[in-house]
Amino acid sequence: MDAASIQQARETLDIAYEISKVLNTGLDRDMLSILISLCENGVNPEALAAVVKELRREAAALQAAEKLMPSTRSQSSGGGGGAAADH
Repeated sequence: MDAASIQQARETLDIAYEISKVLNTGLDRDMLSILISLCENGVNPEALAAVVKELRREAAALQAAEKLMPSTRSQSSGGGGGAAADH
């Protein structure tokens, strides 16, 4: 790529990022760049959007589950008693 092409790509990404912020997508500049590159290489944009949504749902579910589960680290210390000690 020559300097003009690089500058044009940078400006295009800047515009896409500004639109992304206005639309409240939650995508950072790097993620947006990756998604645009995938689309330019033939990935279906609708399928890509569905994957991003699903990954966000899964991440939110994992975070919620972590908040609900008590920490097992503090409970696992203590000499390894359990059923073996009863014999």
